[in-house]
Amino acid sequence: MNVVELFSTLRNLTRADKLKVMQFLVSELSRDEEASLEQGATYPIWSPLNSHADAHQLAQLLESDE
Repeated sequence: MNVVELFSTLRNLTRADKLKVMQFLVSELSRDEEASLEQGATYPIWSPLNSHADAHQLAQLLESDE
């Protein structure tokens, strides 16, 4: 089935069935977007802990806004 035939079929669906198709497509798209993380693996993440220079710069920004 090509896209034109698919669109024609979709137009003839009931509202409830169209919503089910939308849910399916959104689910498929989100699955494609998910990062592939392996269970049990460790991954580095950035933390502001011990980032004194960054904390100082942020404090200066906050002071200048007041």
